[in-house]
Amino acid sequence: MTPPASPAAPVRGVYLITPDDADTARLLARVAPLLAASPTWLQYRNKTASDALRREQAMALQGLCAAHGVPLIINDDAALANEVGAAGVHLGGTDGDIGAARALLGPGAIIGASCYDQLANAEQAVATGASYVAFGAFFPTTTKVTRSRAQPDLLRQSAALGVPRVAIGGLTPDNVGPIIAAGADLVAVVSSVFAAADPVATLHAYLARFQDPSA
Repeated sequence: MTPPASPAAPVRGVYLITPDDADTARLLARVAPLLAASPTWLQYRNKTASDALRREQAMALQGLCAAHGVPLIINDDAALANEVGAAGVHLGGTDGDIGAARALLGPGAIIGASCYDQLANAEQAVATGASYVAFGAFFPTTTKVTRSRAQPDLLRQSAALGVPRVAIGGLTPDNVGPIIAAGADLVAVVSSVFAAADPVATLHAYLARFQDPSA
């Protein structure tokens, strides 16, 4: 068994994921004020970009994240994470081997795994070196096509894994309280923040839920 990287402090809060945006300057302008509002991590995800654009945007985001002290995680590309010096990588169910990513990025890297609605997937991910596990979708979402629907009890069942648990999929400040109460250490959000009329205020609304999930 490969031990996961141990966070220096308990990991809790908002895991912000970038929207697809072909304009790098605009993407940075959208992300910068949110980084100042203290999300726990930022994940760079752009499924529509070319390899060259993804490299350009990842490099730019790495510099921005470093300036704000927010770890950058790259979606589905350990080689790109290594190239730009990101904090880690997030791997989907068919997007790469956790052990290989750990060997490439080193023992201190943050390596996450999509586990959908399956506790067995999470157990396997942790056994092969994942730093955190992500479950979802908890609610309907328009960000991506989902074929699984996770239940809050899965967060309780996975507590013994000893790594942060990420909840994703259709989360809003209005519905996330029970998900946090069930054990989510982080809530992953994309459009609910970036498409909001006031993205920074929306991010703060999520953070307030961690202080009082029943509010």
